[in-house]
Amino acid sequence: MNNDQEFILSPSLLSSDFSCLERELLDLEKAGVSWVHWDVMDGSFVPNITFGPPIIAKCRGKCRLFFDVHLMIKKPDRYLEEFARAGADLICVHVEACTHLERTLSEISRLGVKSAAALNPHTPLEIIEYVLPQLDMVLIMSVNPGFGGQRFLSFSLEKIRKLKDMITSRGLDTLIQVDGGVTLENTRELVQCGAQVLVSGSAFFAEPPYEQRLKAFMQAAGEGMKAAQAPDRAVSSNANSR
Repeated sequence: MNNDQEFILSPSLLSSDFSCLERELLDLEKAGVSWVHWDVMDGSFVPNITFGPPIIAKCRGKCRLFFDVHLMIKKPDRYLEEFARAGADLICVHVEACTHLERTLSEISRLGVKSAAALNPHTPLEIIEYVLPQLDMVLIMSVNPGFGGQRFLSFSLEKIRKLKDMITSRGLDTLIQVDGGVTLENTRELVQCGAQVLVSGSAFFAEPPYEQRLKAFMQAAGEGMKAAQAPDRAVSSNANSR
């Protein structure tokens, strides 16, 4: 799962060119990207419809990228096996969509896939308190899910800090991912707060070439990690967004 990496950028294919996904994936891989984020939407849990297992399965054989599959769908248990079979390396489900979250996470692990849980902006961290040890990653939604290009919700910074403290206090190595309104301008602050995996859509794909854009994000993330390690670190309460 690339746990040896201190920072991971997972570009959201929601902002890629759907007419040539194979080329996009190969270009991302060539640029040095290691993860890609698949926003799976059902038009019910969120007001949009995107990818399904057949598309992911077709693309799986085209690259070696880590497939970070984010299910924004109702009753995700119905499709876990299909997405695992399609080639997902990680499956993230929304806690708001799961009746029995622990059972769902256990099934994902049984299928041999990394497990993650996503929390909408209004959802408190306490809801994952008892399942945190079995999670490979927690996704903090910093916008309301459903559409790309939204403005970052600044109160997400405090949520990230609290989650980081929650993970550290238990001696866990659970990754923290942030999705929504992530830009080059707020990457430093997000990483300083504790984020390790950032999902960026329009802010990444709208600024080719991908290799240079990735380097810019990595540089900003590096600055955030240095700031986090400083003994007198001070994180501002307002993240910039474009």
